[in-house]
Amino acid sequence: MSDAQPTPSPWRRAALLASKIIVSVALLALLFSRIDVRRLWAIARHASLLWLAAALFVYFLNVLASVWRWRLLLRAQGVAVGGRLLLGSFLVASFFNNFLPSNIGGDVIRIRDTARPAQSATVATMVILSDRVLGLMALFLVAAVGASAAAEFPAHAVLPIWPSWLWAGFALCTVAAAPAVLAPIGFSRLLQPLTVFHPEWVGDRIDKLTETLSRFRRQPGTVATCFIVAVGVQASMIIYYLAVIHALHLPVGIWDLAVIVPISFVVQLIPLSIGGFGVREATFSLYFARIGLPIESALVMSLVGAALLMLFSTSGAAVWFARGHQ
Repeated sequence: MSDAQPTPSPWRRAALLASKIIVSVALLALLFSRIDVRRLWAIARHASLLWLAAALFVYFLNVLASVWRWRLLLRAQGVAVGGRLLLGSFLVASFFNNFLPSNIGGDVIRIRDTARPAQSATVATMVILSDRVLGLMALFLVAAVGASAAAEFPAHAVLPIWPSWLWAGFALCTVAAAPAVLAPIGFSRLLQPLTVFHPEWVGDRIDKLTETLSRFRRQPGTVATCFIVAVGVQASMIIYYLAVIHALHLPVGIWDLAVIVPISFVVQLIPLSIGGFGVREATFSLYFARIGLPIESALVMSLVGAALLMLFSTSGAAVWFARGHQ
């Protein structure tokens, strides 16, 4: 029985891609029209290579923690996969996420690499979906805590998004995820009306979904550990940008980064741009202006940080070609 699903129209995908490119280019063009490019280049040119290397090391630890979380979720499903294979798969997925218009490509790689040991594409997909949900919950939590902390600094309190929205996002994710884990059978019954579209295929998927969620329910400690790791992964990105800030010799404190970095990731969840370009820089620029720093500082921090992540993700290309893919 095939797990294949219909794909969106090529014209629709092309139109969506074009609109994202337009948004990214327009925002970046607007921001660059308001800065002294020579000043931006001067800041980037004098960056400390040692601190940039430290930033890459922090991100490598971030990747290792993410891979460990993925492995824990697979083990909860009784799927044993070597850490080396998962690390390679994660790196390839990161490469696809950074160099393709959508991060769905990276998820497809991770699902494909674990579907065989899981003996089910549905189980592999549910593990990735669970990993995504935990990461999203952790992101909203870290962002909400950071934004709420900004209330202690009145001069910094004007944010791109209200703290109450972030807490609402965290609560919404929690409320949506809790029934699936705490009462998988009841949750699956809610999906039964979907069998009207394709009784056999959908019914089989719902059965596997119920079984997968039931396994998670029997291991609450593992789920809790994965959530704690997810929070640590999101928090580590603040340390990553702190290293970038030190490399660029910019006067930005860790508490400011604790506010704006997670918020920038939340804003990038809105599917308006390519890889967050433009939206991310606009978010940083807005906040930096509120704390009295020039737009050049925001742009150089954002672009250098993104460039380092893209540089790191090229290791995934090496893994991909080492597997013999063309």
